[in-house]
Amino acid sequence: MTRRVLPVISLIALSGIALAGCAGTDAEGAESGGVTIVASTSVYADLASAVVGDAVEVTAIIDSATQDPHEYEASARDQLAVDEADLVILNGGGYDHFMEDAVAAAGVAHVVTAVEYNHDYPGAEGEEHSEDERAEDEEHAEDEEHGEHEHHHIEGFNEHVWYDPHTIVHVVEAIAEQVGELVPDEVEAFEANAAELIAQIEGLETSLDEIAAAHEGETVFFTEPVGGYLAAAAGLDDITTEGFAEAVEEGQDVAPATLLAATESISGGEVDVIVANTQTGGPETQAVLDAAEAAGVPIVEYGETLPDGETYVTWMQANIDALADALA
Repeated sequence: MTRRVLPVISLIALSGIALAGCAGTDAEGAESGGVTIVASTSVYADLASAVVGDAVEVTAIIDSATQDPHEYEASARDQLAVDEADLVILNGGGYDHFMEDAVAAAGVAHVVTAVEYNHDYPGAEGEEHSEDERAEDEEHAEDEEHGEHEHHHIEGFNEHVWYDPHTIVHVVEAIAEQVGELVPDEVEAFEANAAELIAQIEGLETSLDEIAAAHEGETVFFTEPVGGYLAAAAGLDDITTEGFAEAVEEGQDVAPATLLAATESISGGEVDVIVANTQTGGPETQAVLDAAEAAGVPIVEYGETLPDGETYVTWMQANIDALADALA
């Protein structure tokens, strides 16, 4: 049986967005005092570009769909870009650790860290933690400072927050506020652009609500945590075998017993859809995909960086549509 992979199709060509490798500025940008925004990935550069238009130069450190932010190591040129940036936008939570390190070294005044706007992030407003949990968070932070954790992950937290439209709404608001302080003459334009973008992102949430209305309680298995927030908003229950996705994300071997339990849950009809990360893999992931192929379970592939020719909104809408098609 041929594997049922549902590709993410480009919906609308990217236009008028200045990203790394093609970033630029015009006379208006020059008149704004040469203000620059540097984002860790093209995902956040795209959001920033939609807010600032042509008024501010926007650059992404990672602007290729083939680059893995987990593994990326910043160059001296990257550090210089961060040093000279007026506003830095990063994911945080250990995902783009290279950017966290660069920001710490540069001492940038204006920083937007996306994970801080996610409700599940330790320390976020409304998130309560015991004294032991807070102490553990502080220990993680101290270890990150001394480089003791290669990727600086926060245990139990899914750092792929750009797959959560609700979080991104707040990120867009923060970008508009921060850049408005840097270029006060353009505040009204930035706010209007942000409002338009937020309306589009809220449209993504509406699409997810529609999936939830039809498929709430159906099950999903992740080869790696990317896309988790999207599936949760769609009402799906995550039944990924404990330890599987975490091991794949960390580049570790999946325990044989864990792999067996994973393939048996798929073969046994417990899983309605598989979500696979296109930028990670290995023999254990392939074994899960083979089990899904044999059982006729649809597979949706999600990536971590913005595909060529996509905006954040068109990309997420395509991801949502692929999930809906799989469940249908």
